[in-house]
Amino acid sequence: MKNKTQTGDQILVVNCGSSSLKYEVYDMPARDSLGKGVVERIGGKRSLIQQDGINGRISRELDAPDHGAAVEAVAAALTDSQNGILEDIEQISGIGHRVVHGGERYSESVIIDDAVIAEIEKNNELAPLHNPVNLVGIRETMRRLPGKKNVAVFDTAFHQTLTPAAFLYGIPRELYDTYKIRRYGFHGTSHRYVAHQAVKFMKRSIENTNVISCHLGNGASITAINNGKSVDTSMGFTPLEGLMMGTRSGDLDPAIVFFLLERGYTPEQLNTMLNKESGLLGLSGLSNDLRDLEAAAERGDRNTIEALDVYAYRIRKYIGSYAANLVKVDILVFTGGIGQYGTRMRERICNRLENLGIVMDYRKNLENGPREGLISMDYSPVAIVVEPTNEELQIAIDTHALISTGRE
Repeated sequence: MKNKTQTGDQILVVNCGSSSLKYEVYDMPARDSLGKGVVERIGGKRSLIQQDGINGRISRELDAPDHGAAVEAVAAALTDSQNGILEDIEQISGIGHRVVHGGERYSESVIIDDAVIAEIEKNNELAPLHNPVNLVGIRETMRRLPGKKNVAVFDTAFHQTLTPAAFLYGIPRELYDTYKIRRYGFHGTSHRYVAHQAVKFMKRSIENTNVISCHLGNGASITAINNGKSVDTSMGFTPLEGLMMGTRSGDLDPAIVFFLLERGYTPEQLNTMLNKESGLLGLSGLSNDLRDLEAAAERGDRNTIEALDVYAYRIRKYIGSYAANLVKVDILVFTGGIGQYGTRMRERICNRLENLGIVMDYRKNLENGPREGLISMDYSPVAIVVEPTNEELQIAIDTHALISTGRE
């Protein structure tokens, strides 16, 4: 097997879902991706693994009745004699895991041990769709690839610097004391990564730069970052709060839930409606895919035009409120599927933000497209930057830092 020159530690990044396992291998500290893949339809009759790496592509069906079998399939693909990524699985120095919820316990990434696993389990009720399967990925990886240091990188950790003024809700205090109901925020790994990259791109120091980071995709959130620390974020106790998203409602009057309950809707129906049938999909009645919506808007579809306007309007409201609390804003960042690729949506959002010192160069915005780049006018007090996110790389960076510290 031919292999690209590898200069340091090989870090395996794992993102475990209920029926899938995504993975990527990085050569650190060079930050080079050696390849990535996914095992899909875990537990189904015809599972599938696809891998694209430095030595070629693998795509084949396999028998993966559980996540343990999926981990074994990943190990086999990584060391495939023809199209693998590694000569030997022992080349892996550490394994980084995406974990959705770290609760109040974790404000940074940590090496996983029994105590960490127990803490993640305690947060299962806060992220019932994600933490349990994240734990499955951790346990199966530790069992099938023994002897490796495993690291947990939490979506919520970056937002643990929020003050009580930002994370407490206006409900009886006992609900926070007893059930820890508060704003946790999500997408933290992405916000942290793009903020640092944008500051580096602008040749500034993170210690004296204020950033508003817009992670816009099917899931969407905005974070206010003061000198490298998250001070407010739009998602709350769950990812449902905040911006209107692809299929999530975002902010709404909570009395609407009681109004609909009184008219016969069940809690299960409302949960499905607000998470999977609302947002751009619900308002447009057409799709949650921005490409479909932009095409329909060009044809003059009224519902679609209104849905896109609501999406942009709510984002502007958050940008305005964060600008007020940050006092000064240095960089506005766009990332995520819509933030990076939605040139027209970026125009909608930045229109009317000039009074905040956010002045888009519409020609630059169009010409820049999805690349990393500056899309504000030269005289704009606030730099507007498109910054592709890379949560997997951030996980690899954290993992490498922790295992390197452990060797010192």
